[in-house]
Amino acid sequence: EKIRIEIISLGLTESRITLDETIQQLFVECRLYNVIAEETPLSLPKPTSGQRIHYNFSSVIHVDKTNNRARREYLKSMLLKPDLRTDSLRFTVVSDPPEYEQDLECEDIGFAYVSLREIFKKQRDIIEQDIDVFDAQDDSTVIGKLKVTVEALHVLSSVYEE
Repeated sequence: EKIRIEIISLGLTESRITLDETIQQLFVECRLYNVIAEETPLSLPKPTSGQRIHYNFSSVIHVDKTNNRARREYLKSMLLKPDLRTDSLRFTVVSDPPEYEQDLECEDIGFAYVSLREIFKKQRDIIEQDIDVFDAQDDSTVIGKLKVTVEALHVLSSVYEE
């Protein structure tokens, strides 16, 4: 009983991000509410407009009854009580400062979301789908596309039936 997440690739559109010389290396973090954060083990060179960088990173969030009851309870409450802020996996695109500028901090440059409630409602996992990445400074601006897979339908159905 698990949620499988795959961060496949990232492409950027022309935006302040592609023009910003200080943003050179990018990695992606994935978080379920405030529960778990996984991040791609590598930060990759920022793609030029029209190109994609490929992470091919896969991760599993275990939600079995024995060891992860709290996560199951969270998923159950999320399905039963609609609160939009907590029903999504949040992907954060993060700028990783170059080795020679270690005094710089990692900076969140964009966010993308996958609603677990939508997966459950539509009864369909998300397989290799592009999702919009919104600018961290202006959430109405799309700065790119993140290709992801989120397989959660089985565990959501199982939790819902409990």
